[in-house]
Amino acid sequence: MAGLPVRSYSVSAIVLRKSAVSHEILLLQRNHTLVGTWCQVAGKIEPDETAWQAALREIQEETGLIPETLYSADICEQFYEPDLDAVNVVPVFVAIVDETQEVLLNDEHSAFAWLSMDEAIKRVPFAGQRHVLRHVEQEFILTAANPWLVIQKG
Repeated sequence: MAGLPVRSYSVSAIVLRKSAVSHEILLLQRNHTLVGTWCQVAGKIEPDETAWQAALREIQEETGLIPETLYSADICEQFYEPDLDAVNVVPVFVAIVDETQEVLLNDEHSAFAWLSMDEAIKRVPFAGQRHVLRHVEQEFILTAANPWLVIQKG
């Protein structure tokens, strides 16, 4: 019986900052794959790196930001990759950053935007992204984050 491979080799990070009114989500406009689309921070897990370490590294590489707190979002984004005929399961993290930090984009992205949840949901192209954003809104913005989801970086 043939099966469909399930892969898990990358991470996704939703970067949040507290604004005067509510929380804002950082979205990045892509330069390489899916050129012009808006997305959260994402990238591959390097050898000898945990998923949460990859999330921290990708946040710093892609945006120059250093999170004050990193959480497991307690959800995975999943999608079918037709070119590989495989399902990709991506652990999601939530990073809280200080509102005074400046975003410094690397060459993977051409623009960034701090957006309300509703604006972010309108900009992302995939249903899986919208599902993850609604989950983050419910579990990290509308209610206090579960302290058991904090990643202890020490």
